[in-house]
Order: sequence, then structure tokens, then C-alpha cells
Amino acid sequence: MTQRLDKLQAALTAVLGDKIKRFQRERGEISLTVAAADYLAVAQQLRDDPALNFEQLVDLCALDYSSWKDQPWEGPRYCVVSHLLSLTMNWRVRLKVFAPDDDMPVLPSLTELWASANWFEREAFDMVGVIFDGHVDLRRILTDYGFIGHPLRKDFPVSG
Repeated sequence: MTQRLDKLQAALTAVLGDKIKRFQRERGEISLTVAAADYLAVAQQLRDDPALNFEQLVDLCALDYSSWKDQPWEGPRYCVVSHLLSLTMNWRVRLKVFAPDDDMPVLPSLTELWASANWFEREAFDMVGVIFDGHVDLRRILTDYGFIGHPLRKDFPVSG
């Protein structure tokens, strides 16, 4: 397991270089944090580079960090986390990106790279309010179309 992670870490560092803002390796997993401006380009490199070959987007979700671990949070509020899988290379990576604007969280859509991003991005939009620029059908998927608000935001009222 360690040799495989060493190889993946070396490949990620070689391909992405300074586009990686934060590299975290713990519990047998690798997480990358990239800038919003580099998000789409990094995702495309992760998919297309033969040294990485992440052909599947397994999951995508959005998080509200406004009170992370019940502590005040310094930094951008909304984060999108994608889990990618390479069947060819038999490894996984977690890709994190923070939306630069807390008032209007907008990030590029990954639907052109992985079709599986479609419903995941719709769910992240519906539940947290992250807007995915370039998504072909960004509308609510879990709540009613007339629903006001985003239920997984930390400031969403818990009583009606």
C-alpha cells in the first residue's frame, strides 16, 4: 500500500506541480486542494494524463465550512470535494476546491469530463447552493422546485 501511495504521490507532484495548494496524505489516502481558477484544468489533467488516468468520478459533494468542527473557520466557506478512481492504475484521489466567493459560490462544472458529475453537482447545488458554471441542467434534484434555501448550509433554520 505504501509503495502504491508513494508512486501516486510522485505522479501527482510531477504532473500537477505548483497547482497543488495543499497535499495531504493520511490513513492511506491522498487529498489534493487546488485553487478554483485551476480546478477544471487540474481535473482534466487527472483524467487525461497517462501517468494518472482517473477515468471515473465516484462521488462529488459540497461542504459548508462556516463552523467546521464547531470552531470559527477562517477562509472560504464552501468546498467541493470529488473522489476520483483510476481502474487502470488501481488508485484513488480526493480533489478539494474552495469557492472563492462566499456570497455566490460558483465553480466550473465537471460534467464535460465525467458524465457522473451531473446528478452529484445538482445535489450539491440543491443542498448547499454551489453553482456549477457550464452545467447543462442545474436545477433542484432532492427538494421541490419551489423550495427556498439550501438545507445543508449551517445557517439554514432547523425549525420551521
